[in-house]
Amino acid sequence: MSRNLTEKQQKFLDVLFEEARGNPATARKLAGYADTVATSSITNVLQDEIADITKKFISSTATKAAYSMYEVMSSPTDLGNKEKMTAAKDILDRGGFTKTDKVEVTSSSPLFILPPKKDEDE
Repeated sequence: MSRNLTEKQQKFLDVLFEEARGNPATARKLAGYADTVATSSITNVLQDEIADITKKFISSTATKAAYSMYEVMSSPTDLGNKEKMTAAKDILDRGGFTKTDKVEVTSSSPLFILPPKKDEDE
């Protein structure tokens, strides 16, 4: 995070995904803000930093999601596997680990000759 944050703002970000377990109101209290300070006033100012740590949190949970997929492969008949796979896929997708399709085109000649274009009148 490139900008200078106050001590309370930094504390808010530090506890948001730890002790506060993602709850901004709890993070506000743990950071030492007065009860009269609106949680939205803090999150509005820190929205870029919150988005950044959210992405990092999702990426850090991607290993657990990948392992969950492995467990489903080990016990494919267990109940709830479909839901586990869907949740794991969503976490991996959001963490940037999306399935990619590779298409490879090869040709003996790099030149393609197309037939002449037909007029619509014909």
